[in-house]
Amino acid sequence: MAGRRDRMGLAGELIAEFAGTMVLILFGVGVVAQVVAGKLGDHDSIAWAWGIGVTLGVYVAGRTTGAHLNPAVTLAFAVFRGFPWGKVVPYALAQTAGAFVAALIVRWNYTEVLSMVDPGHTIKTQGVFSTLPGNGVLPVDMWGGFRDQIIGTAILLFVIFAVSDVANMAPGANLGPVVIGLLIVAIGMSFGTDAGYAINPARDFGPRLASYFTGYSTAWRDQHGDLYFWVPIVGPLIGALVGAGLYQACIARFLPPSEERGIVQPVEI
Repeated sequence: MAGRRDRMGLAGELIAEFAGTMVLILFGVGVVAQVVAGKLGDHDSIAWAWGIGVTLGVYVAGRTTGAHLNPAVTLAFAVFRGFPWGKVVPYALAQTAGAFVAALIVRWNYTEVLSMVDPGHTIKTQGVFSTLPGNGVLPVDMWGGFRDQIIGTAILLFVIFAVSDVANMAPGANLGPVVIGLLIVAIGMSFGTDAGYAINPARDFGPRLASYFTGYSTAWRDQHGDLYFWVPIVGPLIGALVGAGLYQACIARFLPPSEERGIVQPVEI
């Protein structure tokens, strides 16, 4: 009986991660399609919509799983916060599946506009779905994108660990998603040039796979012809460990115990 409850619990968690990531990608990939293909909006539109998408995705999945929505976040929590290792791969698959389905919906909805702007479905609009070094137009190569993804994801996890640390100045549970969304907006506005700030393997690979299945033969390579798809997967996983590790080493170990700061630890429900 306990085993069945555990399986049902895990199924609920995976559905929540799927749904939360799907919401995130519907807004994120949707806004890029609108800006690139529909010529409505600009980079600020993209940064804000991605941030709002993250906020809404976290609200969807937050009570069930804490809303990782990102394999790099899941990995970092397994390494440094005791998240069960047996759930890491299932969470990553659920997140990627949610991103894949969301990208298919966006691809379907923008069929006519994408075909008008880019009839051959080339690298010109590939960036709607997945990232490219220098956003496909600037002189940044594969390794520049790799460097960028490590740095950007390190920033992401450093701050996420701070925001989620009850021994630090963590925001109230209802405000946390808003703070994380603003973090994504800030990263987009500060570190969006070199590699499009994927900072999330599921965010990039799921839509990349969806674009490949719907006519984008360019999906796996960048504008230089290099095999690029692995960069927004490996870079964020490394960056997550760097950022989370730095937080643990530089901040967490020096925080006073919560009882010394007059803070009552939250009770798990």
